[in-house]
Amino acid sequence: MDQVFEAPADATRRRLLDRLHERGGQTLGELCEHIDMTRQSVTRHLAVPEAANLVASVRRGREKLHRLNPVPLHEVQGRWIDKFERPRLRALSALRRQAEEAVSDKPAFVYVIHIRSTPEAVWDALTDAELTTAFRGRSNVSDWKPGSRWEHVRTDGSGIADAVGEVVESERPGRLVTTWTSPENEERQGAYSKVTFDIRPHADIVRLTVTHEDPADERERADVAGGWAAVLSNLKSLIETGSPLPQQPWLMPNG
Repeated sequence: MDQVFEAPADATRRRLLDRLHERGGQTLGELCEHIDMTRQSVTRHLAVPEAANLVASVRRGREKLHRLNPVPLHEVQGRWIDKFERPRLRALSALRRQAEEAVSDKPAFVYVIHIRSTPEAVWDALTDAELTTAFRGRSNVSDWKPGSRWEHVRTDGSGIADAVGEVVESERPGRLVTTWTSPENEERQGAYSKVTFDIRPHADIVRLTVTHEDPADERERADVAGGWAAVLSNLKSLIETGSPLPQQPWLMPNG
C-alpha cells in the first residue's frame, strides 16, 4: 500500500495519471507527447504507478496500451476511509468514477488485483455459487462449460437473474471468458458485452486481470464502472481473510 501513496507524490507521475484519466488506452509514445522529458525518463516514472498497480497495461498487437486501474484506490478507501465512518468521501469517489469511465479504445475496462492465494482458489471463488454470494451479493450459476448459459442470480429466493450470458472459454484455473447482458436486453436480442478473467501466478501470489469489453449502453457502462473495483476488493478480502469487507454487499453490473 505504500506504493499506492508514493505513486502520486511526484508531479510528473501525477501528470501521467491525469493523462490516463483523461483518456485510457494510451501508448508510451502518446504519454510522452506532452511531457518535456526523454522517453526513458517517462518510462521510469510510469514504472512507479505500474508497480503500485495503479496503471495496468494490455497488449494490442505490437502496441502496449496503458490504463488507470482503480482497484488499489478502492482498497485505500476500504482500509483508511470507510472504517473511520467516511464511506463516501466525495473527492475519492469522483476520482474513482472518472478513472473508470468508458473510452473509445478497446478493451473498455481493465482491472488488475493481486491476491495472496492460488489460481485454483481464485477460480473457485469466481465460479462457485456459494462463494460468489459471499463477495458479490449474487450467485454465479453455471456448469462453466463452453457454450453453457450462466446467470447472476439474486439470493432472496426470487430466482431472478440480474445478468445472463454464455460461457465462451473455460480453462480452469487460468482463463474464463463469458458474454454478459441483462435479461431485458437478451429478450430484445440486443448486443452482449464480454468479460474475460485471466488468472496467473505472480511470484507467490495470483494476478487477476478482469477485462470488460463493449458495454451495451450507457447504463451498462455506468454499472460496470461502478462495480468491478469494489467487487475485486471484496473478493481479495474474502480469499485472504475468510470474510468480505465489512460494508454493504457490492452489486455487480445490472445488479
